[in-house]
Amino acid sequence: MAKIILENMEFHAYHGVFDFEKTEGNTFLVTAVMDFDIQKAGVTDNLDDTLNYQSVYDVVKSEMLIPSDLIEHISQRILGALKKQFPKIKHLTISLSKLNPPLGGKVEKVTVVVEG
Repeated sequence: MAKIILENMEFHAYHGVFDFEKTEGNTFLVTAVMDFDIQKAGVTDNLDDTLNYQSVYDVVKSEMLIPSDLIEHISQRILGALKKQFPKIKHLTISLSKLNPPLGGKVEKVTVVVEG
C-alpha cells in the first residue's frame, strides 16, 4: 500500500455565499491523498496497473467547475466523485482551501479536510 498525493491543485472558481464571490471568484487549492495498492505497477511499469493522475485531476476539476456556497459541500462532492470513479482507492483524504477568504481581516486561507 502506498499514498499517492496530488498536492495543491489550483483552481479559480466561483464558490461562496457572497454575491461578489459568485461573480469574481477566488483561488482554491485541492489536495487529494489516496491510499492505493501500487505493488503491481511497481513491477509492470504499466499505467493501467496504478491510478492515473490525469484522470484524478479531471474529476476534481469537473467538481470545482460546479458553483457552490460552501467548501464543505464541494469537498464532499469531490470525495464522493473520486471514490465512485476509482473504487480501488482504499482511503481518501481531500483538503480544500479557499485563499484569502473574505473575513474582514488578513487570513491566508480556510481549509476543510474530509476523509472516506
